[in-house]
Amino acid sequence: MNQAAAAASSNMGIVISDTLADTLAVSVPLFRPELCLSATIVLLLLCRILPVLRHVESAVIALGGVCFAAWYAWCDLRGLPLGELASGRQELFTGLLAFDSLTAYIRLLLMGFLALYIVFTRVSGIPDREDGADFYTLVLGATLGMCLMASANHLLMLFMAVEMASVPSYALAGLLKGRKASSEAAIKYAVYGAGAAGVMLYGLSLLAGVLGTCHLPSMAIELARVTQVGPASGSVMVLSLGGLMVAVGLAFKLSAVPFHFWCPDVFEGAAAEVGGFLSVASKAAAVALLLRLAFSLGVPLVDSAVGQSGAAQSAMTALADSRHFMVYLIGLMAAVTCTLGNLAAYGQTNMKRLLAYSTIAHAGYLMMGVAAAVAMAGVTPSGSRDAVTAVAFYLGTYVFMNLGAFAIVAFLRNTLRSEEISAYAGLVRTSPGIVVAMAVVLVSLIGLPPLAGFVSKFLIFSSLVEAVSAGAERPLMLLLLVIGGINTVVSLFYYLRVLKVMTFDPPGEERVSQAFPLVSLPGAVATGLVVPVVIFGIFWSGLYACAQLAGGFAF
Repeated sequence: MNQAAAAASSNMGIVISDTLADTLAVSVPLFRPELCLSATIVLLLLCRILPVLRHVESAVIALGGVCFAAWYAWCDLRGLPLGELASGRQELFTGLLAFDSLTAYIRLLLMGFLALYIVFTRVSGIPDREDGADFYTLVLGATLGMCLMASANHLLMLFMAVEMASVPSYALAGLLKGRKASSEAAIKYAVYGAGAAGVMLYGLSLLAGVLGTCHLPSMAIELARVTQVGPASGSVMVLSLGGLMVAVGLAFKLSAVPFHFWCPDVFEGAAAEVGGFLSVASKAAAVALLLRLAFSLGVPLVDSAVGQSGAAQSAMTALADSRHFMVYLIGLMAAVTCTLGNLAAYGQTNMKRLLAYSTIAHAGYLMMGVAAAVAMAGVTPSGSRDAVTAVAFYLGTYVFMNLGAFAIVAFLRNTLRSEEISAYAGLVRTSPGIVVAMAVVLVSLIGLPPLAGFVSKFLIFSSLVEAVSAGAERPLMLLLLVIGGINTVVSLFYYLRVLKVMTFDPPGEERVSQAFPLVSLPGAVATGLVVPVVIFGIFWSGLYACAQLAGGFAF
């Protein structure tokens, strides 16, 4: 008995030693961006406690920590070989997280966005100096959760990451403490989020209970085994129900129909700065998580779970029905989301509500690319990689398009004391520079050349055409292609309506006549966000090369 206890103790010691060695040698070095964010959050919290740090600008501390995180994220992405994408995959912390090309790309995207966002909020005046430490703590905390969403490799970490990204966002929505609309927005956001999280958690429990594991690559193998048994086992119906429940949580984060109701109200009630954060960062993380989950459960990983190429091919064939289910679920939600977002945006009178519905519509375009990628995964892996590349490129340009739009709205709010579209009437007469900047952003959001939005939509639609040519879910891909084209035409009207008000409508008598000069600090920030929209529309090969790295994460 003593010998057995000694052997068990020895084995436990070996396990702990190996785990500690793996954590220090492998996991921690690939987790440096998240560690930088965590350390920055601690410093920001100390600003409230230590008298010495109270005199330090919280935005400077936040920007410094984000720059360190961005440097490490860039080093991780640069270290990935373009021709051997799958070899860059590494499981971290005993399989809870996965580091691969998608993780590296999304982390760098989020860090770059955060750096721009901190500069923008510092110039716009929200938050003020008193609330700065709390505001940036919430922003960095939510971004930390979004980084974990992009690298989640385990159902437990998936749920924790989603909640870590969501809970600080609820508080950010209620940042304007003196405004009733802001408090109402925060309450609506929290209530919707709690409901979606509960449904999602129940769906995750169903998936884990039927498949007997929470590790995503292992779940794919178990899913293939259950699928081969067939509907007679009764497990297929439970798995389908669990998948639908998980889709509720993801649709909430994406503000996809029919779980989009929170988005317009929250964007209108919250500050424009918060709307910019939610519309860009949350979308990037949610799309990355959708890609991760869809490919993890639809494309078995040879090196981590299957082992032999023959077994991998067998598992790939067995998962065809699962991919079919996911493609139709994502594709139909994309079609409805895109259509409703564009149609509802047409009648809006508040600029933030219009941009909220625009965000919903763009979530639909992104989901079209995801549907095409999953559909081609079992037919043409190269086409699937191109589709993921298109989605990654879209996210990269979306950072500048949408953040630029919200930045202009925030700066005009400070000048005009209004966020209504009617307040922009005749703005071209006093502030022609900001009207040109807004025109560039809105035309890019439409998807017209020669701006970045055109290249993004062209790549998404090209992936749909490639899926049709490859025979991957052809009827659905054709439908998505037609709906995407029609919606692009529809979006033309409500975006150009804003420009029409700015240029042709006479200014109201009650409007503040103060001009907004581009030769100013806010003008410089707006210009800095708008210029990349033009550059990536003409010289887009560099960003596309980075997006190609993300394209091969599942192969």
